[in-house]
Amino acid sequence: MRANRRTDTKPELALRSALHRQGYRFRKDFRLDLDGGARVRPDIAFTGRRVAVFVDGCFWHVCPQHGRDPAVNESYWSPKLRRNVERDRAADAALDAAGWRVVRVWEHEPLEAALTAVIAALTR
Repeated sequence: MRANRRTDTKPELALRSALHRQGYRFRKDFRLDLDGGARVRPDIAFTGRRVAVFVDGCFWHVCPQHGRDPAVNESYWSPKLRRNVERDRAADAALDAAGWRVVRVWEHEPLEAALTAVIAALTR
């Protein structure tokens, strides 16, 4: 699993590049130490505007449209993927409690749709 990237995935790079071209400045893979001891590491963080953006992979975060049940070694993968979803929900709740807006984008979403969602959260 070492070959699976935690940062700088193609969809994340495309979104960051588009945001940068539009003049937005942000931190990438920035660890946020929130109240209550929660640590969250969004893919893109706008610290001044308190917006956290996550670009979720369809397999790893169990996309309702493209996510699929593992066919091999199900006893390992099913709990692991379930923990990923639970961790996502806990991160969203911790960020929301700390006053952050959370934007979650699936890797299969068109770049324009993802860009629109992030800009909408930034201009609120």
